[in-house]
Amino acid sequence: MATPGQTHPTGLSIIAGGGDIPIAVARAAQAAGRPLHIFGITGAADRSIESFPHDWINFGHIGKILSVSRAKNCREMVIVGAVRRPRFRDLRIDFGALMNLPSLFGWTVGGDNSVLTGIIRFFESKGFTVVGAHEIAPELLAGPNVFTKRKPGKTDKTDISVGLKVIKALGALDVGQAAVVANKYVLAVEAAEGTDRMLERCKDLNRWWKRGRRSGVLIKCAKPGQERRIDLPTVGPDTILRAAEAGLAGIAIAANDVLIVNRDEFVAAADEAGLFVIGIDTDTTEPA
Repeated sequence: MATPGQTHPTGLSIIAGGGDIPIAVARAAQAAGRPLHIFGITGAADRSIESFPHDWINFGHIGKILSVSRAKNCREMVIVGAVRRPRFRDLRIDFGALMNLPSLFGWTVGGDNSVLTGIIRFFESKGFTVVGAHEIAPELLAGPNVFTKRKPGKTDKTDISVGLKVIKALGALDVGQAAVVANKYVLAVEAAEGTDRMLERCKDLNRWWKRGRRSGVLIKCAKPGQERRIDLPTVGPDTILRAAEAGLAGIAIAANDVLIVNRDEFVAAADEAGLFVIGIDTDTTEPA
């Protein structure tokens, strides 16, 4: 990777969904002197992408992605940000998509990991190299640290170990990247609804365990065998807000396998809410 100020010979296309991660990746690429072009998914990407070279696209604008990326010599590609899986009948396809209909249809069926793997294979078959957001902006990765003033206690560490085992077991079925455990009791497992809605469900479920104090841990990590170039788990200030509303004691995230959005704000929010945040070693199922 080029150092800041040095021109990188290969441009970067960013297919951007929602959230702040696409912008963080764009800034990191720009700082490294890389030519870049952002394709913002309409209805998902933030309008802040308009401060960079960009186009707005629908999921069906495959031809546009391919032609513009080639014209701008963007031979590497990052696919990042939150999106809702499209229904095939909702795709507004261009000619490039029409020529690749079998592949497009495959994106709308199957589990998340199989869909994401299919997307990567498609773009790589067209001559692009798909890279992960963490490869462009490694500073986004959580490390094996205690990020907050508060540290997990003995009960919290037990809950973390239980949560890791749950995610590993269900991850083999391509289910979720997160779980909530309180006093060794599994309160919730993330499915298609995402982390935020899972935490909303925990508001009532966690009341029995709290007994006047915060209790329970959100554990978040990649699924076993997950395609890390597209779908690394992400946490940010909103995660802290939801975890605090659910009455949890803290958050455990996989070291080097989870992206942190707006890290300073994230840690400050956790400290203000009285939550701990820790980076964990998922190989040993123990806190790092």
